[in-house]
Amino acid sequence: MKLTSPAFSSGETIPTIYTQFGDNISPPLEWFDIPDRAGSLALIVEDPDAPNGVYTHWLIYNIPTSMKGLDSEVPPGSHYGTQILQGKNEQDLLGYLGPKPPDRQHRYIFDLYALDGALPLEEGATKEELLQAMHGHIIDQAKLTGLYSPNDVNEGGAVEDAYDLSARQDIMQPEAKRP
Repeated sequence: MKLTSPAFSSGETIPTIYTQFGDNISPPLEWFDIPDRAGSLALIVEDPDAPNGVYTHWLIYNIPTSMKGLDSEVPPGSHYGTQILQGKNEQDLLGYLGPKPPDRQHRYIFDLYALDGALPLEEGATKEELLQAMHGHIIDQAKLTGLYSPNDVNEGGAVEDAYDLSARQDIMQPEAKRP
């Protein structure tokens, strides 16, 4: 099983548009070689480098195996006319929460899981509830790692005009649970 993004390659910088310094929209994702016996997919996006421990950026589950990926800018809540559901990120909100590292370059791990069936969860599950529901049902797993640093905000001038970086003390000073 393989997970990729047309927006960035594994080990490369996530474009600013997909971060909280940009438009805070989810990046497009594509997957390949899903096991035939998989009944659904789940995606967990986390920052293992956050100052206060692992930080959850996105939980999305009960993705049909017939889908070959997710478009950019997935809205919070269920969508695509399917049973896809989203859980709560670290800020207790549904949907995607883009990178916002407070101190240095962080890794953002996109873990895609092939499961043997749909999960008996409602929308708004926590990471712990999702992991518990997935336990014993994981068939395969794929990983995509993106990188982001406060220094990347100026890369390409994408948001240079949108923010006065000299006034943005929050990007230079660590905040609790705000990577």
